Amino acid sequence: MSLKKTIKDVNWEGKTAIVRVDFNVPVAMKPYSHEIYTISDDSRIRASLPTINYLSSAGAKIILITHFGRPNGKPNKELELTPIASRLSELLGSSVTYVHQVLGEEVTSMVNQMDKSEIIMLQNLRFYEEEEANSEEFSKNLAGLADVFVNDAFGTAHRAHASTEGIAHHIPSVAGLLMEKEIQFLGGVLDSPKRPLVAIFGGSKVSDKTHIIERILGKADTILIGGGMAATFLKALGKQTGDSSVEEGLIDFCLSVLSKAESNQVKVCLPKDVIVSTNIHEPDKSKSVDVNSIEPGTKIFDIGEITSNEYGSVIGNMETILWNGPMGVFEIEAFRQGTFAIAKAIAKSNSVSVVGGGSTAEAVASFGLFEKITHVSTGGGASLEYLEGKELPGIASLEDKRG
Repeated sequence: MSLKKTIKDVNWEGKTAIVRVDFNVPVAMKPYSHEIYTISDDSRIRASLPTINYLSSAGAKIILITHFGRPNGKPNKELELTPIASRLSELLGSSVTYVHQVLGEEVTSMVNQMDKSEIIMLQNLRFYEEEEANSEEFSKNLAGLADVFVNDAFGTAHRAHASTEGIAHHIPSVAGLLMEKEIQFLGGVLDSPKRPLVAIFGGSKVSDKTHIIERILGKADTILIGGGMAATFLKALGKQTGDSSVEEGLIDFCLSVLSKAESNQVKVCLPKDVIVSTNIHEPDKSKSVDVNSIEPGTKIFDIGEITSNEYGSVIGNMETILWNGPMGVFEIEAFRQGTFAIAKAIAKSNSVSVVGGGSTAEAVASFGLFEKITHVSTGGGASLEYLEGKELPGIASLEDKRG
């Protein structure tokens, strides 16, 4: 993929930047409070700070745009951005003015009166159906507010929306520092990794990972499999998996992966023991069993201690680590130990470690290990598609560096 221009390639003196950020943060609703909601994890806001601070120091006028929630193209008071703007102000230590519209005379007037380094945040983009429809007119009107478009929202880069792709066709468009970092680490982990490289895959479904698994087969030295998806691999080897969710249509795919891995001299490790229970809502009935002793009526909810220790030893001998998908249902105490063990092993290593977004990033954050990982992606679906080698509209539409 071509290198993209970034905010460091622009002279910001006297210029206005319209910056697409991804502030679609996890929240807890507060129906009986004067506050609409409280932010339960502000890591996405924190991730944008380097770009905002750079632009502010360079003297740019800064217009922030983001989506939040699923308002389906209509205004929704519960999805206003007031708490997000307030939290950003706290983190920056300076004022962020929240404007309750995206376009219109009020917005135009405020933009025209902005001083250098001033920051405003516009209304939730998805209050407008034109946003997800990638409306040409809406894109053009957004572009009309500024001199340069900055895309720092990697988490939405796989969507061709007005604020992520359409706007880039109307004004000069560059990557923010977070976007640059995502491209650098997610691209580098597969294109030019330090060897040996281990890829760790978890989550509930093999079907969510088929493309990235196929791509990694020619690049990784070792692959570790966990999570619910391990059940399909175990079933492919003829093992009984109880009532675990098995994707029968992907049995042949799993066998093909194991065969190709052997041909490519890639070691694939599957769980030797797992944590099972009769029901996810009955963690008190959970127990550790050998994968050859999974009983009917039970389901796999985590990898076991033997597997966790074995995987941890593998991780400790690697130079590059790519992790996408938890080892179990980490949100429940009885089924979190496998995911915690992997996160702890990665945190202890001196390797270059890259963690895909979504639930894996949430797990790392919940364990307090965020700072111990080289790079935790802010994109869930976007990081997976990028690792699969797909072209993301929000990146492809940015200007290429010359020479």
